[in-house]
Amino acid sequence: MSSDYRNFRNSVPWLILFLEAVFIVLFYFLVSDDGTSRSSTSYPAFQDVNHMVIFGFGFFLTFLKRYGFSSTGFNLLIIVLGVQCSVLTEGLLVFLLQRENEDGLKRITKAAMSMTAVVISTGAVLGKANPVQLILMTVVEIIVFRMSRWINNTVLQVPDNISMMYVHLFGAYFGLAVSSRFSEPPPKSEKNASTPKSDLLSMLGTLFLWVFWPSFNSVLAGNNKSKAIYNTYFALAVSAVTAFVLSVLTTKDGKLRMTHIHSAVLAGGVTVGYAAHSIEYPWIAMILGLLASVITILGSYCLQRCFNPALKIHDTSGVHFTFGLPGVLGALAHVVLLVIKRWTDLPRLGYLVMISVGAFSLTISIALLVGFITGLILNLKLFKTIPVSKYFEDQFYWEFPHLAVGF
Repeated sequence: MSSDYRNFRNSVPWLILFLEAVFIVLFYFLVSDDGTSRSSTSYPAFQDVNHMVIFGFGFFLTFLKRYGFSSTGFNLLIIVLGVQCSVLTEGLLVFLLQRENEDGLKRITKAAMSMTAVVISTGAVLGKANPVQLILMTVVEIIVFRMSRWINNTVLQVPDNISMMYVHLFGAYFGLAVSSRFSEPPPKSEKNASTPKSDLLSMLGTLFLWVFWPSFNSVLAGNNKSKAIYNTYFALAVSAVTAFVLSVLTTKDGKLRMTHIHSAVLAGGVTVGYAAHSIEYPWIAMILGLLASVITILGSYCLQRCFNPALKIHDTSGVHFTFGLPGVLGALAHVVLLVIKRWTDLPRLGYLVMISVGAFSLTISIALLVGFITGLILNLKLFKTIPVSKYFEDQFYWEFPHLAVGF
């Protein structure tokens, strides 16, 4: 343990300081804020997104009984580094493409939203990746996700608010691809489990995500913010109700299971995000919320028992059925709603459907390909992969005074 600790001390601080120095220098050349007065994003909306990413996801990932410090602490670390990296990437695009610079508040809001992809991916490798690996994964993923959005926006002409909603798809499948390159823990690892206290903290994060999700779906919706908030709330409400119903019906003893509630109550918000600004009637959003909750709970059984073992993927937080499957459902639902809305304009409709399907397929393909390559790189000896015996263990990184001799 002592030699590993020394290596941790000799690598992580210097990597962070190096990155921060690079960020400061690049900010000097690439980032300016000349549009604060014409900001189209309100500070409360930014705060809602910020609360979601830092507080909501920070506690959402605290379900492991011996990994609470790392779940919340490392989550904050990668977010503050990732937001800076995202703003720099945006500044570089503005410089290279000679585009109009966005106001600072909108830019940092979009950067925080983009970090959702990284936090979701972190859930797939939670407890298995060391801080160096997490930091490098953050930098790679945030840059590639922005490039993916740029392709969707410029080549496929996907609106900016819809391309941002691919954040759930990208994060889930990037994380799964990275996780496939890490060693699997023992099937019944004692540390890969939760306690009532850790489940309660994790549910606290879920509640914060649930409360602020309408802001996330509406912050880039332009003049349709009210409609996006309205539809997102009802989709979340129905997915929460359905989660309670299915949890009772699918357990052997007929009792509620916290893991079901923890994951399925958010599914409606993920699914409805693509079309929340354009759905005309709330009952459509409610149906999407119901289907999202069903696919999440039933998908958790199928994926954990069949798909993941066959592909040798260990998805620590279940990001595939919590964010991936609802994201796929939402992308497909967006196409179906587009067909229903434009069915009288067949020549134009075919083009729009092809663009929508192509955008979501491209996002998943890039996430899987780059995620797989990133997983291979992160498992090089250079990055000191954690031994399986040290998975899901806070003591590998954090000081616990109450465990010291003589305390």
